[in-house]
Amino acid sequence: MFSGSLVAIVTPMRPDGSVDYDAWSRLIEFQLANGTSGIIVGGTTGESPALLDAELRELTQRARDQVGSRAAVIAGAGTNSTASSVERARWLSALGIDALLVVTPAYNKPTQEGLRRHFEAVADASTLPIILYNVPGRTAVDLLPPTVVRLSQLPRIVALKEAMPDVARIAQLESDSAARFCDPQRRRSDCAPGDCSGAAGVISVTAKLPPRAMSDMVAAARRGDTAAAAAIDQRLELLHRNLFVEANPIPVKWARSLEWV
Repeated sequence: MFSGSLVAIVTPMRPDGSVDYDAWSRLIEFQLANGTSGIIVGGTTGESPALLDAELRELTQRARDQVGSRAAVIAGAGTNSTASSVERARWLSALGIDALLVVTPAYNKPTQEGLRRHFEAVADASTLPIILYNVPGRTAVDLLPPTVVRLSQLPRIVALKEAMPDVARIAQLESDSAARFCDPQRRRSDCAPGDCSGAAGVISVTAKLPPRAMSDMVAAARRGDTAAAAAIDQRLELLHRNLFVEANPIPVKWARSLEWV
């Protein structure tokens, strides 16, 4: 359903903390002009815990109106509360976008059964496809493959953004969930597509800076040209690493800010 190079886009803010919507529009257009397949609004890189609901709504509506049919628009609905995640899923579903990204609830450290019930409740509240998001380094909880497999049986859950640096896990997830989904992202680099098993693409931090290169890399991997994909990834290696010298999204926002002024 979703494939290619999707960007986990930053939320540009002014010095007083207000959202810079003019910069938002420029960022989106830059991505669309350079082969990006989807815009992720209000993900971790978009500083979702710091966004007010009103800001997330405005960002999502503006992205939807600007993008149109040129790419997918996916909004972050996950919080550390099942009730608030359900509420977000309901009102985001009414905005005419393509899917929701739902992260595991941070800090609470639920059991695997608790995670299953959390995602099931959000899926029941949504009228949109849902992409699960597992990022233990930020949330302190790991959505394990058996739980993912159970969740993959729910009709609204269609994909997984997996941020564990374990290619074997990616292969296991794809096999055990009947290749319904797998959209991996490695911590070191967003994804070296030649190593990504049969995944559909990436949700990328790096793509915010050279989106055309990331789009070309994923396209090469998807057509089976692993040598071309690996060559592009090698050229981006230093950038991959430098974007995590501080907690994301500090480095990438600094880099993008050079063009916002």
